[in-house]
Amino acid sequence: GDEQQQLLPKKVEALAGRRVVAVSPGDGHSLAITADGAVWSWGCGGHGLLGHGDEQRQLLPKKVEALAGQRVVAVSAGLAHSLALTADGAVWSWGNGLYGKLGHGDEQQQ
Repeated sequence: GDEQQQLLPKKVEALAGRRVVAVSPGDGHSLAITADGAVWSWGCGGHGLLGHGDEQRQLLPKKVEALAGQRVVAVSAGLAHSLALTADGAVWSWGNGLYGKLGHGDEQQQ
């Protein structure tokens, strides 16, 4: 992975061999869902918005292990937070909780 500007479409090789069924671009990060319901994230890790339990930048897609065992059917990458919808109708959120946007009843970064 790198941080170079890309002027033409280029395949995300780190996801080659995985059947990606949905993607969502955020301001500084991206999310993808694979056919098995796993979520992958990469980009800026500030506010914990990648879901890896830290604030580390990821230059390549990394599986969100916190959602292991969940079948995710939709994701949305926001400005500083992320959302996932699972097949059982549950909503999962993480990142910057300012203004209560995570829906956890507080303004904590989670």
